[in-house]
Amino acid sequence: MPIRQLPETLINQIAAGEVVERPASVVKELVENALDAGAHRIEIELQDGGTRLIRVRDDGGGIPADELPLAIQRHATSKIASLDDLEAVGTLGFRGEALPSIASVSRFSLGSRHRDADHGAELAIEGGRIGEVVPKAHPTGTTVEVRDLFFNTPARRKFLRAERTELGHIEEWLRSLALARPDIELRLSHNGKPSRRYRGEPNDAGLFAQGRLQETLGAEFLAHALHLQHEAGGIEVSGWAADPTYNRASADQQYVYVNGRSIRDRTIAHAVKQAYADVLYHGRQPAYVLFLALDPRRVDVNVHPAKHEVRFRDARLIHDAVYHAVAATLAEARAGREAVAPMTVTGDRPAFAPAGMSLPQSFAQSGLGLRVAEQATQAWQSLYAAPSEQSSSMAMPAAMPMEAPGEIPPLGYAVAQLHGIYILAEARDGLVVVDMHAAHERIGYERLKTAHDGLGLRTQPLLVPITLAVAEREAEVAEQEAATLQSLGFELTRSGPGSVVIRSVPALLANGDTEGLVRDVLADLREHGASRRVAETRDELLSTMACHGAVRANRRLTIPEMNALLRDMEATERSGQCNHGRPTWAHFTLADIDRWFLRGR
Repeated sequence: MPIRQLPETLINQIAAGEVVERPASVVKELVENALDAGAHRIEIELQDGGTRLIRVRDDGGGIPADELPLAIQRHATSKIASLDDLEAVGTLGFRGEALPSIASVSRFSLGSRHRDADHGAELAIEGGRIGEVVPKAHPTGTTVEVRDLFFNTPARRKFLRAERTELGHIEEWLRSLALARPDIELRLSHNGKPSRRYRGEPNDAGLFAQGRLQETLGAEFLAHALHLQHEAGGIEVSGWAADPTYNRASADQQYVYVNGRSIRDRTIAHAVKQAYADVLYHGRQPAYVLFLALDPRRVDVNVHPAKHEVRFRDARLIHDAVYHAVAATLAEARAGREAVAPMTVTGDRPAFAPAGMSLPQSFAQSGLGLRVAEQATQAWQSLYAAPSEQSSSMAMPAAMPMEAPGEIPPLGYAVAQLHGIYILAEARDGLVVVDMHAAHERIGYERLKTAHDGLGLRTQPLLVPITLAVAEREAEVAEQEAATLQSLGFELTRSGPGSVVIRSVPALLANGDTEGLVRDVLADLREHGASRRVAETRDELLSTMACHGAVRANRRLTIPEMNALLRDMEATERSGQCNHGRPTWAHFTLADIDRWFLRGR
């Protein structure tokens, strides 16, 4: 067949196949244009889930009447003018393809009034056929009306889903936008009835963002949201990560923004997953809203037709920045941190034990016969001091008076042990219940990690080097990332197009699956530019030691020993969950307990 030039309408319809997937895609492009135009209030009207009508009104700067025909031409835009502009895009849109693509598959009209104009104008297009610009009364801003989406491409229209489904996609995208722009008022109506309204508020020390969090993700997310702020290497990571007790069956509350643009990115998702690795229960998903801010020249936004994905110039730095931001925030979520603030104790309330009272040393023995470096083993054996001399399970510590002014700590003071499993403590406003094995397991695990980290990474040369067959790309990674691998404890040399030689490995892991670990590390470096496989494998071993060394069920503890455990929980990172992600404690307010017994009714 001879080569021929495609007609403009067909070109636009092909482009529409990339940009306009469903009504939500249209709403996204039109609303992003409104934001780029400086809008502070945006109204969205829908009929039949957006298939019959999408109307977007904004109060932005507007379009001059003589530029309306140009606005619906392909690659016509006010947002970039040079390659330098493209490499530092600061707007949500920039290609100039959205309006002509949408206009080619709908009955389309564009009405606007520029801020400096005395009156407005409108341009109508049907299936790509452009009409004339006509005067029309219009406030400052722009209105885009899209009717009968895909009316001239029935093959595309039949792939649209039910009205409720299409509306759900629009509401979800609007929720994502509302999280990123709490200063913008957004109104959505469907079939003539108000559906959603997000009230824009001025920035008041970040307080408006919390209100928007509750509007979009609910009060429960807000109650468990941990604010994070981290900056390293010119990369700022901020936002909220939910504490591990608030987790989901699916990834439906995971939002990531780069320079204000909502994206999906595997590198960032992987970093967050690793940060939650030993605090989240198996199979559950974390919830988070993360904002990354960096030099636009360090991120390429021109890699996806709908701009859902980006490419980072240095994915490793991004991965590390996100991981450290989330991990550090979760580490600060100690047991009791979410409880009420300490309260001054009056003279009529006893204080049972000071911080630092120790659990018996026998509780801290590993029992596995696992051999770690000598210093780590000694640290594990000395996690707690000598056994308390108290003989009675309800005895008071001799050093403390029966009544002493002070503060009630977050987890309160122990009053009893239940079935040899749980510690019951009286807190400021209710009852705290602690799973003593789970809590002690986390305390031991964190101390083992700290002790091992203090020793530094030790490597062990292999008596007989191992030749390992790998994919050619992974062999290239081994060659290019030799210094990184060395820092992880591996000495690898490339021995062929698809093979490497392992000469040394991390000492602690020398008796494990060396070949499998090397393959996983190389795969991580290739995919994400970073790897924590060594740390994760080490942590699995230390976690096992901590689990077997923790106080067991049915072990009777004295009151001072129970209080020592509570104080250690308050001081230990990530102590709200055990090493397997199970909660270590629960808090019941007096109001909760009153409801159990119908008090006040």
